Amino acid sequence: MELTRNRWTNVRGRCLLALMGAGAVAGLFLPLAAAQGPAGSSSETKGTAPQVKGLAADPSPTWWQDVRPILRRNCTVCHNERRREEVDISAGIALDQLASIRQGARQGQPLVTPGQPEKSLLYQCLVTTDVKKRMPLEADPLPQQEIETIRRWIAAGLPEGERRTETEGPASPLRVVRTLPVSLPTRASPPPSLKLSGTLQVSAPIGPLPPVAAVAFSADGQLLATGCYGLVTVWDLGRVQPLWSSTHVLGMIHDVKFSPDGQLVAVAGGQPAGRGEVRLFDARSGQLRRTLTGHRDAVSAVAFSPDGRLLASASFDKTVRLWDGSTGQLRHSFNGHSDFVYAVAFSPDGQWYVTASKDRTGRIVDAATGQGRLTLSGMNNEVMAAAVQPSGQLVATSGLETAISWWDPRTAERKNRTGGPGVAVHELTFDGAGKILAAAGGDGTVRLYNGSNGALLRSVRVADAVFAVALDASGQRVATGSSDGLVRLWSTADLRPLLTLWSGRDNLWLALTPEGYFAAAAPLTGRLQWSAAGRNLDDPKLLRTLLNPEALSKAARGEKLPAPKW
Repeated sequence: MELTRNRWTNVRGRCLLALMGAGAVAGLFLPLAAAQGPAGSSSETKGTAPQVKGLAADPSPTWWQDVRPILRRNCTVCHNERRREEVDISAGIALDQLASIRQGARQGQPLVTPGQPEKSLLYQCLVTTDVKKRMPLEADPLPQQEIETIRRWIAAGLPEGERRTETEGPASPLRVVRTLPVSLPTRASPPPSLKLSGTLQVSAPIGPLPPVAAVAFSADGQLLATGCYGLVTVWDLGRVQPLWSSTHVLGMIHDVKFSPDGQLVAVAGGQPAGRGEVRLFDARSGQLRRTLTGHRDAVSAVAFSPDGRLLASASFDKTVRLWDGSTGQLRHSFNGHSDFVYAVAFSPDGQWYVTASKDRTGRIVDAATGQGRLTLSGMNNEVMAAAVQPSGQLVATSGLETAISWWDPRTAERKNRTGGPGVAVHELTFDGAGKILAAAGGDGTVRLYNGSNGALLRSVRVADAVFAVALDASGQRVATGSSDGLVRLWSTADLRPLLTLWSGRDNLWLALTPEGYFAAAAPLTGRLQWSAAGRNLDDPKLLRTLLNPEALSKAARGEKLPAPKW
């Protein structure tokens, strides 16, 4: 019942039902029961889910302990009480509350018959062999053990059980129990004494890697914040190593931003269809200062006002919340969008902010009152990114429409329209002077545009998809976060690669330059495998020459590095 999509490919789930018409949605459920005649008579589902051996004597599953977690992982992004009336998304079905399941579908059709799983539509949709009707749609079926859990729960009469106490996360850091090698190429030639052709590459046992969906520079350019699923890291770019990392975050991190004074890092995340949070960390120590709660879906973006007194958070719950940057008190909630809000950005004077939404519009909102001033309309597809030129004279938006629109925020007039990457644009950002606009493309490129007239300056391919992009205030460096789980730094002058960065749990990290110089956490250094021309290399000379933190510091400043001297 979930399908990954757009900027949140492998990041945030989305139901296929949203891509279909309401009539087609109803057909996913109603024809299944109708085609079976009397409930349970279908040979299609009968006996298709054999019981798992050894479970018969176990206590009956309960809603809170067993069934709710399964549905939250697979179904409730779309099938929840808040979306019950949005039939094109939920089919009128809510699975996030036990009372909703007992109530049945919006059309009056029962979802479960207590004591009779084979006569229950919820169970039938999980075990049918018709892939056009089986849930989750166009995805692998649920694991047999989870299907059996739901079957036994219905057979037992839908026992509720005891509600679990919500916790902030595990008591101890999660451990990687299985790793896959990740190969990183370099331009370095192997030592001549080895008589090997080609270039060096290094393999690190750090995979699989979650996509990086958030990157941000501090105002002074000395720190870089990055975010992926369950992990936020702040890098010290002077030493090119993590200043700190934290797993004390909720779910996928969709955005990170430094406060203008560089004292705080705002981290946006949450549980899809559950709750969204903004967590404020001390930028230097990593200590959690405050958690802003209240969103009813994951937070997709955050933005500080230029003076740092306000913080805006955009969410998939269709709202933007404005917070007092000092106290964390809610100032107002903007409810002017009819679907997900993907992005938010402040004007340079802090008097208004702009939003970008799945409802195909952007909005100019008064920061003092929370009232919408203007609507940026005329787009034919989702608006996923928005940025305000530092002069305040232009607003840039883009998204699934792929072209970049340039607006006058005083009149909502579209002044210009320039070509994008041809697929989704996931993020837009200006440099401090407004001379450059950077775009993160779903085609795997980062593109730099003239910040005034929208002319394309240059582009470079990064990975399969780029989800996040940031420019430092000077406009000399651009950082990208991408689908391959890596963060990269580039020179904006020529999009020359400077550094590749990775950070993980247990304080593991790796930094590498295109010339082959590297630094890494001590436990990881000895596990790196260098190779060339398909041959693994164990020459001590490699480590002595390439382990060079000083070279990484120079690269982070944008300096060109010489080839290794063997």
